[in-house]
Amino acid sequence: MAENEIATIIVDASLEVHRELGPGLLESVYENCLAFELRQRGLNVLQQQPLPVVYKDVRMDMGFRLDLWVENKVVIEVKSVDALNDVNLAQVLTYLKLTKNKLGLLFNFNVPLIKHGIKRVVNNL
Repeated sequence: MAENEIATIIVDASLEVHRELGPGLLESVYENCLAFELRQRGLNVLQQQPLPVVYKDVRMDMGFRLDLWVENKVVIEVKSVDALNDVNLAQVLTYLKLTKNKLGLLFNFNVPLIKHGIKRVVNNL
């Protein structure tokens, strides 16, 4: 399955989670519910996946953790904040570079309409 097909399923699942829960909860709640929805849709989802940095051929466990990694192709970062900022986008870009993935989705569930809380992030490998 291509990244865009996976992303369509992810966005649909995020709509379901937001419709059920609404804004104002902890990030961990949205993360767990989104992971559940994606697995229900038959996708392979890794949650809180450790992500090492390789520097000069040395693997360094730096404490990076992907919120969700879907089909090893799409990185998802879940937030529940007043507003997304450049640091959030930079975080997703960093994860994309470290995983060598092309597509990331940044979700802010703390919005009245989830469509206003979705940012598509592309890594031009």
